[in-house]
Amino acid sequence: MGYMADHFDLRLDPRRLVPGARSVISLAYNYYTPAAQADPTAPKLSTYAYGRDYHKVLRKRLKPLMRFLVEEHGDIAMRAFVDSAPVMEKAWAERSGIGWRGKHTNVIRQGQGSYFFLCEIILDLELEPDAPATDHCGTCRRCIDACPTDAISPYAVDGSQCISYLTIELKDAIPLEFADRMNGWAFGCDICQQVCPWNRFSTQHGEKEFAPHPEVMNLTSDEWHGMTEVVFDRLFEGSAVKRTKFSGLARNLRFLRKGSSQDPDR
Repeated sequence: MGYMADHFDLRLDPRRLVPGARSVISLAYNYYTPAAQADPTAPKLSTYAYGRDYHKVLRKRLKPLMRFLVEEHGDIAMRAFVDSAPVMEKAWAERSGIGWRGKHTNVIRQGQGSYFFLCEIILDLELEPDAPATDHCGTCRRCIDACPTDAISPYAVDGSQCISYLTIELKDAIPLEFADRMNGWAFGCDICQQVCPWNRFSTQHGEKEFAPHPEVMNLTSDEWHGMTEVVFDRLFEGSAVKRTKFSGLARNLRFLRKGSSQDPDR
């Protein structure tokens, strides 16, 4: 993904984002839910997109912490980041002890799994660092073996083959080579997390704004494929799904239909 190379200097040096920065506070916010879409044949939506857009929710949740920092330490320079700037969030999460980067490159927290969002506060206050996390993937390769597009190699993901990239970030047509390999995903993909043994420890989140949208969860396969732009705008108002726009989701749905028609087992 070419955009990952943009502003690489900012990724490496947080002082380019907050002049005089001396610390990075890395935080994780649980979004796991055992809820599932009612129709098992319906196009699939990644778990993180079941509720309200996490960018909006986490920015709101960070404000009390930032106010506390000011109350405790006075006038400090700081900025909060929620997957919204060139920040090496996984590296900071690993160095801060939140978890380690698994073979699928998602951050895994021992005893809690990987269903959480990462966010950061970069500030010019000197804080005592926590110890970095250690790797506990061992010889497991379930995420590698389960990926239907072979996007994962140990500790690396080929974004151009990742279903999440293909259904969200890619602006062009999805390459035909993936027609029978999408496993029904219309927005994002959770396969590498679903098969990860550490996610047996995942617990239900307590964020009301991440509660699954009942009407979205109950959409049938026919309703997904017959969705109009008006319905899309109503169902996904304030949702991360808006990122792909109606045209992108419609493209994904057409592509799933194409794959289904080519695969007699689907």
